[in-house]
Amino acid sequence: MSEPLVTIAVPSFNQGRFLNDALTSIFEQDVPVEVFVLDGGSTDNSIDVIRTWEHKLAGWRSHRDDGQAAAINEGISKGSAPFVCWLNSDDWFMADGLKHLLEALQVTKSAPAVYGKCWNVIEKTGKRAPVWVEHFSERRLSVRCIISQPASLIRRSAWEAIGGVDGSLHMAMDYDLWWRLYKLSGPLEHIDAFVAVNREHEETKTKTLRRRHYSEAMAVVRKYHGSVPWKWWLFQPYAVWFKSIFP
Repeated sequence: MSEPLVTIAVPSFNQGRFLNDALTSIFEQDVPVEVFVLDGGSTDNSIDVIRTWEHKLAGWRSHRDDGQAAAINEGISKGSAPFVCWLNSDDWFMADGLKHLLEALQVTKSAPAVYGKCWNVIEKTGKRAPVWVEHFSERRLSVRCIISQPASLIRRSAWEAIGGVDGSLHMAMDYDLWWRLYKLSGPLEHIDAFVAVNREHEETKTKTLRRRHYSEAMAVVRKYHGSVPWKWWLFQPYAVWFKSIFP
């Protein structure tokens, strides 16, 4: 059996109805992986799903924890592969998506991470649209998050150098991560390929906690960019107030 090239953390809590899709998409990739499922003490069918994949997992646990960020850091720390990522249990990789990311990061020696395109699928309607992703620049990153987390892969050396995701954040941990990777090692590399799918459903955090999401994201921009572009102030009322009335 090949040594794993990618360590994947799968944080989950009461997401049993989605978890099988996420794990299936991981193990269908033509990439040697080590996968750790970090369940927060689910009371649904999550444990049953995990046990069906137990023979393929590098490890798993189920108990109350300190939240998503802490679970992600825990999972990545358990592995040793040279590249790392996390896949939330309600998202999934597209066929060969992880392979495309891995090949790009192996070729691009200087970038701390690579990212591709991602579809957003609304569970209720099945409607699909591309997530907003752009080639990397600090100016554009200061205006919006131009990287979709499920479609990303990170060099372990860069991940460990910055200490993983910030456990004090709950909504903008990925946005903060891109900034810290950039400040440490330079621009992240974008590839022009759809590699993952983000599932939007009624319990999605960015849907139910929009105000907190904007607050954290704006604090991140101020911290690393030095100021908050006007776009954030102009669009926050729309995202927080208008969408709460007309979701």
